[in-house]
Amino acid sequence: MKHLGILAHSMEGAALCLRTFCQEGFRELGPDDHPDVTLDLTAMARSMPAWDAGDHDSIRATFDENARRLAAAGADFFVCPDNTAHMALERPGDDLPLPGLHIARVVAEQAARDGRTRVGVLGTRYTMDGPVYPRELAARGIEARVPDADDRETVNRIIFAELVNGVFTVESRREYVRVIERLAERGCDAVALVCTEIPLLVTPGDSPLPTLDSTRLLARAAFDVAVGRRPFPTWRGGPVDASADDETTRP
Repeated sequence: MKHLGILAHSMEGAALCLRTFCQEGFRELGPDDHPDVTLDLTAMARSMPAWDAGDHDSIRATFDENARRLAAAGADFFVCPDNTAHMALERPGDDLPLPGLHIARVVAEQAARDGRTRVGVLGTRYTMDGPVYPRELAARGIEARVPDADDRETVNRIIFAELVNGVFTVESRREYVRVIERLAERGCDAVALVCTEIPLLVTPGDSPLPTLDSTRLLARAAFDVAVGRRPFPTWRGGPVDASADDETTRP
């Protein structure tokens, strides 16, 4: 089995990814058993000024160091359970020292398998306003929709004021359900929960639309790689080719 490295950026999403990965092992391999896994986390506070300034290169430099530490710990490949972080991971630069799965590709692949045609995207304002999910979904013939400006602000505010700090309230769940209802009214046939903490707030039973849980989808894809059921990734950061069949990057 392969050793997974979790290149973490926000604590709650990374913890859910770790827990899901290990639980897959318990379910398939037996009690208390799972492939080796190492988690490396630099406090997100150190990157927030750069996110606000749009300085993705300095954030990528932090991720480079995280990846080096994971490789030194013996990890064979990595996942990053933070959707927004992939905007920085995609910046041009030297190859990361180990290959990884791209979270948006994992989510888009599942949307295509489910036969989705128009997917609502909920995440940070950086992710909702960014190119990653429209690109990956469009490559599979799926339209991406985001909430209107006021609802995007509500979704983003709850993420940073509450979810990343482990705060999950009934009021915020109601707000997210309202936003998802509006996406359904605009013709969406699923909603992608692409801030990795959102699945801790909104369960499939809460959502008016079928959900694409980016955190758990990524963790399960990582487990499949670790046990040899999914092809070993080749992406080492940098620009991605959304039309490629595997995890390749540079065209």
